[in-house]
Amino acid sequence: MTNKYEILTNRVIITLKGPERHSLLQGIITNNTDRINGTDAVYAAILTPQGKYLYDFFLFETDETIYLDCEKSSLTELFQKLLMYRLRSNVEIIDQSEKYIVLSSDEKQHGISFIDPRHSEMGYRSILEKSPDGVAVEEYHERRISLGIAEGTNDYIPEKSIILEGHFEDLNGVDFEKGCYVGQEVIARMKYRRKIKKQMFPVKLNGAAPEFGTDIIDNNGNKVGDIRSNAGGFAIALFRIDKMEMGKSYDCGDIQVTPFKPNWISNE
Repeated sequence: MTNKYEILTNRVIITLKGPERHSLLQGIITNNTDRINGTDAVYAAILTPQGKYLYDFFLFETDETIYLDCEKSSLTELFQKLLMYRLRSNVEIIDQSEKYIVLSSDEKQHGISFIDPRHSEMGYRSILEKSPDGVAVEEYHERRISLGIAEGTNDYIPEKSIILEGHFEDLNGVDFEKGCYVGQEVIARMKYRRKIKKQMFPVKLNGAAPEFGTDIIDNNGNKVGDIRSNAGGFAIALFRIDKMEMGKSYDCGDIQVTPFKPNWISNE
């Protein structure tokens, strides 16, 4: 069987090394660093003090080093944010964007390779110094979007979006049992008081995808949501959940979009 992989050119690596690397992250990320165990990867985010999305990323540990897989466009800001939170912690933080590439593949690769912790159908993520043998493909975002998985600034708006709008709990990205982290009180309150008014769902497109942020309109001319990232005839859309129905078609730019609910999303 031929190894198929995709180089995720919009992803880069930061490493954290030192005896206080776990405690540093524990106080600032949405997930529990106890889950960073050398076998499984962890998906998490950093929020504003008001509980708004800033960055999401993957964490994997080997040889006493945590590898942080993040968006390339967020690298500089995230790197500076980690340095700011480090203060006097004994942690070495290094920008490794020139050393490593990030891959998505159906098979485990040699080196640093782990199952995507959000959904098994997303396959493996790997952190390598060079491309492996095999056939390069471009299917990552089509797979992600058809599954309804929001990711990074493809779908979230920094300092505005709420991670629970993207079903972050169902994607194993937030731990409601761990201690405090930046923005934790807001997120916990929204969950337990059921204050989520908007959520992201995949939609089928009946034509060329509209631009990011294009309004989704119902039959009465009312806005019920807006479009986010797209690929392969699907898109992610943010909906007012009290104003929309699954399986119903809505106008969006010059086309219609039809939302559907993937089976991994719980009845929140």
